[in-house]
Amino acid sequence: MIKVALLHFCFEDYTIELANGLVKYVDLTLIQPEKVSDACRDALDSSIRVISFKKPRIRELGNLLSMRAMMRIIKHIEPDILHVQETNDPWYDCTLLLNKMPPLVTTIHDIFRHPGDRQSVLGSDYTKRIAFYRSQQLIVHTHQLKKVLTEQFHIPQDRVNILPHGELGSLYQRRVSQNSKLREPYTLLFFGRIWPYKGLKYLLEAIPLIADRIPEVKLIIAGQGEDLKQYFPNGYDEKRYEIINDFIPLEEVSNLFKRSMVTVLPYIEASQSGVAALSYGMGTLVIASEVGGLSEIVRHKQDGLLIPPRDVQALADAIICLLSDRDLQKRLQTAALARCQQDLNWSNIAAQTTEIYRNLLSTKKANI
Repeated sequence: MIKVALLHFCFEDYTIELANGLVKYVDLTLIQPEKVSDACRDALDSSIRVISFKKPRIRELGNLLSMRAMMRIIKHIEPDILHVQETNDPWYDCTLLLNKMPPLVTTIHDIFRHPGDRQSVLGSDYTKRIAFYRSQQLIVHTHQLKKVLTEQFHIPQDRVNILPHGELGSLYQRRVSQNSKLREPYTLLFFGRIWPYKGLKYLLEAIPLIADRIPEVKLIIAGQGEDLKQYFPNGYDEKRYEIINDFIPLEEVSNLFKRSMVTVLPYIEASQSGVAALSYGMGTLVIASEVGGLSEIVRHKQDGLLIPPRDVQALADAIICLLSDRDLQKRLQTAALARCQQDLNWSNIAAQTTEIYRNLLSTKKANI
């Protein structure tokens, strides 16, 4: 059995579900900073070995000791494969450059920083490129991301693999009690980090148009990022809007999606979307901008609806259409849930990931 070390610094939900799938196929050890341990502890398969290390904030020089501890762990495990979830951490990237690593597979979730995202680490757009070139195999979630890596960064085609972002609804439903909320037939959800590229302003402009046709419509805005007062300088109607401009506890996330009929992603830029993956697994319908990787994740009129970015009228029309058509809702929801058992199923994704490991080791052996 292949011995795999799976290293992550963030993308906890994705890593949890990937690890739970992989442990059925490989001898797996999960390596992670202590600060993400709480998010992972109760959600991981009990057969997964977990090793944590101290990791200070990126600005602190203590990262030198942290990276040395991380390398000691990797060398002690002696994995056949080291699989790393994109880190956005310059300390790791420099460690990767200066150390001999096991055969390396890296999952790249975002190639570039999103416009207006002020939480991105200074310089990480440049240092993360080290992983592009030091990894023997890369995994991305869309053809659009592969095209960028092969055309702009000249990564050979055979080193870039496309695997879908698995559904996350199952994970969040495991995290909550059975007392879930009832679906509210006219409630929309805007969820996640709130930065300009998420296009919230276009959704807010569409709400009055929707309310003219569907007076019962309500929008939940849940997440951190921008100061939402800029969108509501004169306050807001609490019957029309429910605003949670804060970190959303894990146990509350499921209820937000269960309550909502539609998740709206009016993005003006996107590489992939964990929010769409979470919506599909929750049975919450999706309307998204046809931009970047979203057009590969959401299949128009099959399991969701796509609209042109920045088009307020098209967004309003799509929401009105979906909220008004129960047959369309049922058809899209059924198709989305079916995908959770097919290409978005973690066991299937883990099997494909394991095949990437096998091919890498076979190539290495052939070149010896």
